[in-house]
Amino acid sequence: MKVAYLGPEGSYSSIAAARLAPEGEGIPCGSFYAAADLLERGEADCAVLPVENTLQGAVTQNLDLLYASHGLYAVREYLLKIEHRLIARKGTALSDISRIFSHEQAILQCGKFIAKNLPKAEIVCTDSTMQSVFRIEKAGDAGIVGSHVRAEGLAFIGGNIADEAKNFTHFLLVKRGKEALPAHSAHIYFAASCPHEPGALLKMLQILSVYDLNMTKIESRPIKDSPGEYCFFIEFSGDIADKNVCAALGRLEEYTKNFKLLGCY
Repeated sequence: MKVAYLGPEGSYSSIAAARLAPEGEGIPCGSFYAAADLLERGEADCAVLPVENTLQGAVTQNLDLLYASHGLYAVREYLLKIEHRLIARKGTALSDISRIFSHEQAILQCGKFIAKNLPKAEIVCTDSTMQSVFRIEKAGDAGIVGSHVRAEGLAFIGGNIADEAKNFTHFLLVKRGKEALPAHSAHIYFAASCPHEPGALLKMLQILSVYDLNMTKIESRPIKDSPGEYCFFIEFSGDIADKNVCAALGRLEEYTKNFKLLGCY
């Protein structure tokens, strides 16, 4: 089984891929879009995508990917503990750092530390946290990477620099085709937009309530080609084999616009 993820090897996505599909052959990609594209074209059997972080919230580009890719479904989840640390050439002091490389999400999750300790440092976004290691060229360069990273000639400066010590990222294993969905699940994930009428969102959520289903997450995203309209990404507890769950999904699809089952896991 071939597993596409945001690389290179050593990225947080590669760790999540090893947990979600330990038997798989990894295919590191340059972006989340590239990983999803390999899956859609059949060049990978599954892809690993982060969809939420406890500090920064939804990874919106991946929500959009799941919504726009009609044949892709999440089939498994994994919660990965994140610990960000500064890495630089051996002997580099914190006061020496003038340029910081990392993925945008990691930089945002360490915003307080950077503002307090390195307010004048130049920030350079990379495609992944691991790629920042390869951008370190001189004594003033540093990267923000995971605590698991090891690289010759480089060393960590201090400990965890994330804004909060308890930092987790929610990853989904995504496959192609409804036949890949598991027979049973603990959570259901769907996306839909509401009709333009008073109380539309309330009516959608009441469907879950009528069937005694507990909503565990809700996010909203603007619909790109429809200004003023929003798509809601909703997760609730439920077994996909349960008749109540199936009935609720049927009612939701009937009432909402642009309904899409994103997965169950």
